[in-house]
Amino acid sequence: MTEVDRPLSGVLVLDFSQFLAGPVAAMRLADLGARVIKIERPVVGDIGRQLAFAGRRADGDTISFHAMNRNKEGITADLKDATDLARVSDLVARADVIIENFRPGVMRRIGLDYEQVSKLNPRLIYASATGYGEEGPWQDRPGQDLLAQSLSGLPWLSGSADDGPVPFGLSIADHLTSCHLAEGVTALLFRRGRTGRGGLVQTSLLEAMLDLQFELLSTKLNDDQGPGPITVRRGGRHSAHAFLPAPYGTYPTRDGYLAIAMNPVDRLGKLLDIAELAGCTDPQQWWDDQDQIEELLAARLRTETTEHWLAILDPADVWCAPVLTLDELIDHEGFSAARMTQQISRSGDLTEHGETLRLHTTRSPIRVDGELLTSNRPAPKLGQHDAEIDREFGLSDGR
Repeated sequence: MTEVDRPLSGVLVLDFSQFLAGPVAAMRLADLGARVIKIERPVVGDIGRQLAFAGRRADGDTISFHAMNRNKEGITADLKDATDLARVSDLVARADVIIENFRPGVMRRIGLDYEQVSKLNPRLIYASATGYGEEGPWQDRPGQDLLAQSLSGLPWLSGSADDGPVPFGLSIADHLTSCHLAEGVTALLFRRGRTGRGGLVQTSLLEAMLDLQFELLSTKLNDDQGPGPITVRRGGRHSAHAFLPAPYGTYPTRDGYLAIAMNPVDRLGKLLDIAELAGCTDPQQWWDDQDQIEELLAARLRTETTEHWLAILDPADVWCAPVLTLDELIDHEGFSAARMTQQISRSGDLTEHGETLRLHTTRSPIRVDGELLTSNRPAPKLGQHDAEIDREFGLSDGR
């Protein structure tokens, strides 16, 4: 796909954000064709350069920083310095989009909040992500993924009744916030095309976590429509959902694990030759005897390999799947078929050791006109494009 064919070709995005939610939102826009200029503090840069996922680094930056800031240009600016702020303001006047994820009030104190910059550039789309919104008792709490998960109650939905809270094992609040922020930006760009007017889109880690729980919260908020109050009652050690009956869960096999989704228990009993379950036709019993049903399934499934059971259940169109380990996923032909990886490269004249850096990472999960959205442009070195951007936009005489 040529650059001009990408949906957001010609859109200029200024990325003031740090670490994950904001930078990944900007990256999503870059994948769709936008030109993204990342603006960082001199010397230290984005804190994501140092917060290493699994402790892994490459060429002075964390692997995760490379992954979430690919396909961007980068400049530095001290926004507390009047000269640098004026320079950035000149760039803001020409931009289409700003993305920021500071705590409430920070951009206002700098002079770059939406109210002030919209006077400078009425066509600007301003995207702001916070931890918990701009008001309320949590607004000043640290906007961090685990903390947002915890305040939202999400960790009580995983694990068994014998476990404590079990947080989701990835930065799900950050990632979903990035999706909502990018969605809001593209929607406002579409509106601007009709009206010529810019706009403000706001979301937060908390809102992303509450939206994720829309089924649960909608049901809870309508307690008066059912026989009793909705409460989280996690099941036994094999259960995978606090609000779905047996057999929904993961079960050990002789050589791994098998996930079984919504299926009639009596049908499973017949297919797996479990006499006690073959006559279990009442769906209410799947709730009432959930733990016992799951233990009977587990005892049977332990006797053979995962592939053995798949050979029986797949032809019967039972909803099930092997539970792959990380290594099994990477080695599986299904992973290759998804073509979800790409290579980014940083040229040797920019690396610490003078050799080209090549890293594998994921691509955009979106396909446009049947084409994958890929780019080999790496994350920028800190301040890499200072002089180039200054000259191009006439911000100064260059550095």
